[in-house]
Amino acid sequence: MKIIIVGNGKVGYAIANSLAEEDHDIVMVDANTNALRKAESTMDVLCVEGNGASISVLIEAGVRTADLVIAVTNQDEINLVCCLIAKKLGAGHTIARVRNTDYRRDEEMLKKEIGLDMVINPDLAAAQEIARILAFPAAFSVEPFARGRIDMIGFQVSDSDTICGVPLSQSHRLRQAEVLICAAEHQGEYIIPDGNFTPTAGDRVYMLGAKPELQRMLKDMGRTWQKVKNVSVLGGSRSAMYLAWELQKTNTGVRIVEMDPDKCLRLSAQLPHVLVIQGDGTDNTLLQQEGILDTDAFVAVTNRDEENLLMAMHAQRSGVPKVLAKMTRPNYMDLVNSTGIDSIISPKDIISSQILRYVRALGNAEGSKVESLYKMLGGHVEALSFTATASSHAVLGKPLKDLPLRKGLLVAAIVRDLHTIIPGGMTTIEDGDHVVVVTQATGLDDLTDILA
Repeated sequence: MKIIIVGNGKVGYAIANSLAEEDHDIVMVDANTNALRKAESTMDVLCVEGNGASISVLIEAGVRTADLVIAVTNQDEINLVCCLIAKKLGAGHTIARVRNTDYRRDEEMLKKEIGLDMVINPDLAAAQEIARILAFPAAFSVEPFARGRIDMIGFQVSDSDTICGVPLSQSHRLRQAEVLICAAEHQGEYIIPDGNFTPTAGDRVYMLGAKPELQRMLKDMGRTWQKVKNVSVLGGSRSAMYLAWELQKTNTGVRIVEMDPDKCLRLSAQLPHVLVIQGDGTDNTLLQQEGILDTDAFVAVTNRDEENLLMAMHAQRSGVPKVLAKMTRPNYMDLVNSTGIDSIISPKDIISSQILRYVRALGNAEGSKVESLYKMLGGHVEALSFTATASSHAVLGKPLKDLPLRKGLLVAAIVRDLHTIIPGGMTTIEDGDHVVVVTQATGLDDLTDILA
């Protein structure tokens, strides 16, 4: 597939890297010579220097024969104009990054008037992921599948967990909850576990099931289930505003600390039910006076990774039960892992997964398309969901034990008529099922790709 990416910032680079790994023809457009040089030297991409909203530049990039144009510059208006021009010049599909909260209610109109096929918003995506994690405080990540009917949560095994040191085959016989441990990082190895796998303290594991079943399993494991009732947020960024809107839906109390007085005024105007505190969120005196760390959860979402990391570490050492930090630079991840902070939010990685899912579905016009896609364990494992259709006849109606499944692949869950099934060997896939697959293989874009 021929794909043009306009904007070679952090988001554009991450998207290009994901798509280039799947052998798409990528053309990157940016006015920054140094950024293009970096992209050209590290990825198999073609680079065109210039303004992505320029007709001549887009034509030079090959827009007339492009299957997809993705505009992810740091200016919403340029992204919208770029996509409008691209569609007029013959591009098959267009995606625009739109961050401004003023456009929040205009998404459908933008799609209709400009011909956008998809709108992406890294700040909103980050806020939604944070809100999902806060609903499962024991987890470091939460990803919905099958249109939100089931979730996959990631958590780190502790010595006190009842599953620690017990083979999955044995713990499965003992537990009452309908869940499945479907992926794990164990002693530096990435595993699609079978019944012989024995979780040990420190393992990072992923568990799939309906929300009530996951809650029951965590309780059975000995995890204290404490609802997050109030959240302190460091930084008055767009992510903070979107997060406040998300948390208001669950009546969660929110406090935002921001130094910039103009941002504080805007936040107060748009968030009348949120306590906005003007001040330096790194000032320990302010933190104590305002009780910022006397909270169920602390979220650092400033535009500075260093500040987010520093204050997340401080909150963790101060005993805040749940700590999350937004990070954009991959070179900080080794440092993050050594701190013990488990919930790191990367907007560019979230958006990259959304784009990858769209591209795979786009390349599969007739079959059972990818509905959801989530990369985990450093990209070594993927979780995908498909809707089974008549085109999936090769896998329909046959017991899973009789299907020649790919090595390193697990059919993890099936949602049928609003019921969640954790499949066994005799389970069959039927037309209309939502099927969740966990795999170490990459590039799956159809349900039948689960076959060897």
